Amino acid sequence: MKKNILIACGAGIATSTIVNDAVEKMCKENGINATLHQIKITEVGSYVDTADLLVSTTIVQREYPFPVINARAFLTGIGLDQVKAEILEELKK
Repeated sequence: MKKNILIACGAGIATSTIVNDAVEKMCKENGINATLHQIKITEVGSYVDTADLLVSTTIVQREYPFPVINARAFLTGIGLDQVKAEILEELKK
């Protein structure tokens, strides 16, 4: 089953590009069939019915019907292995 992953940051350009590239690589390395959508955090609502996971570098202030994972570790390096493990765990469900 193909997973729809949202990769979000404030503007949908800078930090989400770093995370998008890393998550895309993780999916390929782990044989996960996924479509990644690099978006602004304000656009998440447009994907409520189709997304399987939100990975965000900014604070998410709403509840969504899919898991939300904070991805600031991709920028700081602090706790990165744990965040990658969380993402993989969600995608393998």
